[in-house]
Amino acid sequence: MARTHTYTATITWTGNRGEGTANYRAYAREHQIAIDGKPTIPGSADAAFLGDATRWNPEDMLLSSISTCHMLWFLHLASDAGWVVESYEDHANAEMRMNPDGSGQFSSATLHPVVTLSAGDPALSDDLHHKAHAMCFIARSLNFDVTCEATVIQD
Repeated sequence: MARTHTYTATITWTGNRGEGTANYRAYAREHQIAIDGKPTIPGSADAAFLGDATRWNPEDMLLSSISTCHMLWFLHLASDAGWVVESYEDHANAEMRMNPDGSGQFSSATLHPVVTLSAGDPALSDDLHHKAHAMCFIARSLNFDVTCEATVIQD
């Protein structure tokens, strides 16, 4: 029997400036993302969409989720392969295409992990990243391409 995991979050809009949504510029995009037992995340829309650039936006969080999920699977697989990873840092980026009707959608994401290891065969890097991508719950759920351009540093 398949197992399922359920996740819950409470999103509360805090951007009512006194007029509600009387017009497109009358309200702020600020909101709170709350999950029981965890710190609340201050959210907003991207600044390009009248949001607060100092807060997390959904696009930031989607890219962060992709990168983090890949990293966690990679570390698991690296450990299984006998690698000793000393550091892992990813400078990921993504592209969102705007459609003529004003809607947008992500068209791609690219991970750029730099992995430093003190033990293990660096020649396995591409295989481990490929397997991590295939196992990542987030990447498996997307309808756009995620690529990985990894660098391995032997310490």
